[in-house]
Amino acid sequence: MNAALTLCERELVRFFRQPNRIVGAIGQPAIFWVLFGAAFRKSFDAPVAGQTYQQFFLPGVAVLIVLFTAIFSTISIIEDRRDGFLQSVLVAPAPRWSMVLGKLLGGTVLATLQAALFLLLGPLAGVPLTPAGFLGAMGVLAAVGFALTGLGFCLAWRMDSTQGFHAVMSVFLMPLWLLSGAFFPAEGAASWLSWAIRLNPLSYGVTALRVALGMQPGSPAVPLLVTALFACLTFGGACVFARGRVAADLR
Repeated sequence: MNAALTLCERELVRFFRQPNRIVGAIGQPAIFWVLFGAAFRKSFDAPVAGQTYQQFFLPGVAVLIVLFTAIFSTISIIEDRRDGFLQSVLVAPAPRWSMVLGKLLGGTVLATLQAALFLLLGPLAGVPLTPAGFLGAMGVLAAVGFALTGLGFCLAWRMDSTQGFHAVMSVFLMPLWLLSGAFFPAEGAASWLSWAIRLNPLSYGVTALRVALGMQPGSPAVPLLVTALFACLTFGGACVFARGRVAADLR
């Protein structure tokens, strides 16, 4: 755990030395929230009576911020391999899972904090924030952040260039978010889109976030369980990937 916490601290230090990353992670999603909220305000058929599109879109934008932060934090894997730092970590006596856990914890903390800052804008759109609801939302964001950072780790570990990683992000991670029920509800969509949203594990994180914020009725138990399983799956996959490329990384 000492090795994991040290790597997590390194991710935090690198982030606070690059404050422009906050603009990239929060700025673009916030612009989406304002523009799409104004564009679809009158044409949106809310699944919950009386809900505006800006209110419906708020949790989806928070998850988008988590996604962007996960992407930015796992790009460092490619940079660390190029700079030689990753090779030094791989030959250390610490177990491989501790290196994976440290990278994922660092990305999760950064993603949760940035998305939580954005959620503070909720009252501006008419979404009341109670202390219990905000703490519950932070717990959901942490679980989603851990899962997405683990997924980004799996993708970045096999990449040799940041350009290739961005290309994969464009064709894989963004559709994963678009089909999570964050941008439009599953109700009323085409049948195949509705099924894609239900089969998408990220959609359960969005649902759990809406329930935690009191924007959707129901119990968060099942969405949280699916999100936790998703996080465990990506963490396990990241550990497997980290163990399977020893020779290539030490060349």
